[in-house]
Amino acid sequence: MKLQRKNRLRALSLGAVAVSGAMALTACGSDATGSTTTGSSSSASTSASSIKCDNAKGQLLADGSSAQKNAIDAWVKNFSQACGVQINYKGGGSGAGVTAFTQGQLAFAGSDSALKPAEVTASKSVCKGGQGIDLPMVGGPIALGYNVPGVDNLVLDAKTLAQIFNSDIKNWNDPAIKKLNPSAKLPDLKIQAFHRSDESGTTDNFTKYLKATAPSVWGKYSGGKAWQAPGGQSAPQSAGVAQQVKQTAGAIGYFELSYVSDGIKAVSIATGASKPVAPSTDSATADIAAAKVVGVGQDLSLKLDYATKAEGAYPITLVTYEIVCDKGNKADTLPATKAFLRYIASEDGQKILSGINYAPVPDAIIAKVRTTIEGLS
Repeated sequence: MKLQRKNRLRALSLGAVAVSGAMALTACGSDATGSTTTGSSSSASTSASSIKCDNAKGQLLADGSSAQKNAIDAWVKNFSQACGVQINYKGGGSGAGVTAFTQGQLAFAGSDSALKPAEVTASKSVCKGGQGIDLPMVGGPIALGYNVPGVDNLVLDAKTLAQIFNSDIKNWNDPAIKKLNPSAKLPDLKIQAFHRSDESGTTDNFTKYLKATAPSVWGKYSGGKAWQAPGGQSAPQSAGVAQQVKQTAGAIGYFELSYVSDGIKAVSIATGASKPVAPSTDSATADIAAAKVVGVGQDLSLKLDYATKAEGAYPITLVTYEIVCDKGNKADTLPATKAFLRYIASEDGQKILSGINYAPVPDAIIAKVRTTIEGLS
């Protein structure tokens, strides 16, 4: 009887989740590729009631970073309910988003790495009288998710990670891994390292970390959004890499903390601090708080410290930017674009992030973002 009752309750719960997900997709016009959590209903209601719609109307098409997909889904749900604007954010990867933006196909794009000079130049043909700018909106750790049976607490350092993803370390009971995990029962199991198949800002940030902290292994690669190291296996978007790790014994891959779920555990990083640091919103915030604004004009791109040894600071973090024209935005989408960006940069919008495994942008930086949004034209 207890088992039957448990199964009935589980079925009801799954049914409720399915109905809720379908409603969210209908309201938002989204093609979600990862699970979305929006926190408590009271939190969502409070956020929606405080949203300023102004003259927002119609539809917005956006694309880009899959790292921020779960955050965008949560924001879109609230904004669409409040303002009736349909926002379709594809989450096809940073490379796809930036390309589509510079071709004039999007109201805004999401990218986990700031616009390159050539991309800024390309944006000027779309942003009449202006250019594309980077607005930091979502922070968070890049987790190294793994699926190694019998190993619940895995510690790795930069050099070992670089050797794993460079196909130099091939087995989980390798001496280098044993040295970092003396009490773990590491199996004689082949490592299955997964990387992104699409151009990705997550790849860009992860490899920047490897270049900064393990130059003897990763220094030969130029880095960027496209994966360059030999070997390994690939999958599209963060959700695709996470799914492969979840279903493959011996797998390891990189993706945002919001994609860590049942069947996936996260590596703690030995940084040189007194103890290894696990990925969390707090440990990512500790790292992002030290970031410096290096953009010029209205651009607010940041420089992160990937080689940090600060206590409690997780070194493999990213900041996702919303990319928009500072001037020359399309008149029919500008009101809705500004209203949406205003909401996600607001105190209510940023509060949602910590509840879904993202890190809010530090106060000093997000204040500059809010000012910039008001000046968009």
